[in-house]
Amino acid sequence: MKRIALLLLLVMPMMAWAAKGELKPRLVVCTDIAPADVEPDDMESMVRLMSYADLFEIEALITSVGWNCDPYPKEWAQYLQRVIEAYRMDVPKLMKRSGQTAFLPNSEEEKCQFVGYWPSADYIKSRAVMGSERGGIKVIGEDNDSPGSELLIQLADEDDPRPIYVAAWGGANTLAQAIWRVKQTRSAEELKRFANKFRIYTITDQDMQYNMRMDRVCSSHMWLRQEFKDDLQFVWDEGTWQEQCELGKRNWQLHQDNIQGKGALGREYPDYKWGVEGDTPSFLYVMPNGLNDPEDPHQAGWAGYHERGLCADSLTTAWTSWQEPVISISVGYKTRFYPDEINDFMARMQWADEGQGNHNPQVVINGCEGLQPIHIQAKAGDSIRLDASSSIDPDGDKLTFLWWQQSEIGKAKATVNPSNQSIATIQIPSEVTSDTIHIICEVHDEGPFHLVSYRRIIFEICK
Repeated sequence: MKRIALLLLLVMPMMAWAAKGELKPRLVVCTDIAPADVEPDDMESMVRLMSYADLFEIEALITSVGWNCDPYPKEWAQYLQRVIEAYRMDVPKLMKRSGQTAFLPNSEEEKCQFVGYWPSADYIKSRAVMGSERGGIKVIGEDNDSPGSELLIQLADEDDPRPIYVAAWGGANTLAQAIWRVKQTRSAEELKRFANKFRIYTITDQDMQYNMRMDRVCSSHMWLRQEFKDDLQFVWDEGTWQEQCELGKRNWQLHQDNIQGKGALGREYPDYKWGVEGDTPSFLYVMPNGLNDPEDPHQAGWAGYHERGLCADSLTTAWTSWQEPVISISVGYKTRFYPDEINDFMARMQWADEGQGNHNPQVVINGCEGLQPIHIQAKAGDSIRLDASSSIDPDGDKLTFLWWQQSEIGKAKATVNPSNQSIATIQIPSEVTSDTIHIICEVHDEGPFHLVSYRRIIFEICK
């Protein structure tokens, strides 16, 4: 494994508000980033991602094919470089949010990063590579290798047990090519282990020309779902991204007032054309804010809610939300969480602009710190006390509490009393024999933008 202990010693003194020694999720982005007059939403999402670079281990930013750019014009990669250079200008102010005073040496940045660490612009720049320039299953093969597909193979081969989350803002042809290449050169068991390293979240299916978008058989995405249905966690978003676009349009004034022009990153944030940040759910899904674990797509979060089922191609299965009633549930969660999501982004842009601002609360349940879900074994009829009174706000702001159950997981309905205090009692129904109950503790501060943090408590009910 990478030298985690050494990195912890180097980084933790610089991170006053970091989660206690929690590793970042590994993130790869495949983006068809383009000029603002062609398609500005990737540029918008990239600005947002950079403002959250302390929460993600950005392993690769791959410029590649999408709907309206086959082949992908190589010169468009300059727009990714513009965002990275804007990050270079703003990161000294963003670092103040974590109390970070310096960057790790390059040799250490290449290893595991902890939540709260802001990477250097040089590190991010070194991870920006070109991927597949052409789309569709027809190009997968000997002539489709790229720096992006080669980097994906390198990342999966590292001695690191964490999964790699691939956020496909355009097509995921680069990942498909990497898997194809490994299939040619390794055993079936090695191929299975390789595919098992990846989790993919696609914003619709963009591995084809837009006018062919209903002919799914043309897409390498379908090949991935068919060939690796048991080995590759595949989330196909056909609902949440549209709601992200619409909510952004309805709240565009907030973007103009609190995002555009805030720091160098804000100056790179363009006006919308079709919708606002349609690609952002792909990394909100992975964001470590305590609300959901991306290893379990059932768990609702800022990227909505998904269930495993038949895809829109009527042939393959994946985690998706394109049909009722799942799409309404997913959109409902997206709408519910959006005010907190946009407030969080605006607060970070204030840090980018001013080098000061509000911090999120830190939720502590029954003395347990951190972001990971808390697992509790319980029996029917149990009454369990959950105490969040030790939660703190780094700025000393007053906190408000809300406890609620995600009803889509499990059948049992727990009683939460009271639901709006720091301490709640969870009453497990007496008639349940075995089930799972998910309770969320949602904590807001009363500082600027009323920032939020969460903690998920999972009750395993046994006899």
